[in-house]
Amino acid sequence: MTELRTTLPVVPAAGLPRWAQGALRGALMTVGTVCVLLLAWGAVWLAAGREFPTPLSTARTLAELLRNPFYNSGPNDKGIGLQLMGSLLRVFSGFLMGSAVAIPIGALMGASKLWNRTIYPLVQVLRPVSPLAWFPLGLATLKSAENATIFAIFITSLWPTLINTAFGVGSVPKEFHQVAQVFQFSRGRYFRKVLLPYSLPHIITGLRLSMGVAWMVIVAAEMLSGGAGIGFFVWDSWNALNLDRVISAILIIGAVGLVLDRGFEFLSRRFTHAQ
Repeated sequence: MTELRTTLPVVPAAGLPRWAQGALRGALMTVGTVCVLLLAWGAVWLAAGREFPTPLSTARTLAELLRNPFYNSGPNDKGIGLQLMGSLLRVFSGFLMGSAVAIPIGALMGASKLWNRTIYPLVQVLRPVSPLAWFPLGLATLKSAENATIFAIFITSLWPTLINTAFGVGSVPKEFHQVAQVFQFSRGRYFRKVLLPYSLPHIITGLRLSMGVAWMVIVAAEMLSGGAGIGFFVWDSWNALNLDRVISAILIIGAVGLVLDRGFEFLSRRFTHAQ
C-alpha cells in the first residue's frame, strides 16, 4: 500500500512536462476566475432589477464595436479604434515627457544624498495629489483641453519612475563603486558598465508603474476634456444610457492595459540579469 500511495501522485502527471502542467494549472485558474466574474455579473443583474446588461448583450455590443473600429463619421462619431488611438497618443506623449524628466532627477537623487534630502520632501507633497486636480491648472496655463490632458498625465506619471530610479541608483553596492575606482573607470564607463546595468530593472519597474497610472488617468481626464478618446466614449455612452457600450469600453480598456503591462513585464524579465 505504501508503494502504491507513493507512485499514485506521479501517474497523472506522467504524460505532461512540467511547463505544460503549469500552463494547464494557469488556464484552469483563469477559467475559474472568469466563472466567478460571470456569477458576480449575474448577481448584479438580478439585484439591479434586470436593467443591468447581460454578458450576452455586452458581447454582442463589443462585437459590433470591433466589427468596424476605424470609421469616422464626424468629430463626435468615431470608431472605437480611432478613440483608442487618440487616447494612446495622449498617454505616450505625457508618459514619455514624464520619463524624460523623472529618470534624470531620480538618478540625481539616488547618486547624491544632498539632492535626495532636497527633492524628496517635494515629491512626497506632490505625489498624493489627485490626477484630476492638475487638469484645471493645465487648462489655465496651456489654454487647451488636449494639452491639459497630456499635462495631467505628465505630472502623475512622474512619481513611480522617479522614486524607482532613485532607489535603483542609490542601491548600487559600494563594492561596485570601489572596484570601478580600482580599475580607474571614467564616469562614462562607470555609467555604462555599473550604474545603468544595476539600476535598469528598477527603472523599468518604475516605467511600468507609471504607464499603469497614465492609462488610468487618461480615462478620467478625457471625461473632463471631452472631444475624442476612450474616456470620452465611456462618458458619452453613459449619457446615452447605453451600459452595454460602457461595459464594452471597460473591457477594451482593461485589455489594452494588460497588453501595455505585459510589454513592460517582458522588458523587466529581459533586463533582470543586469542585476
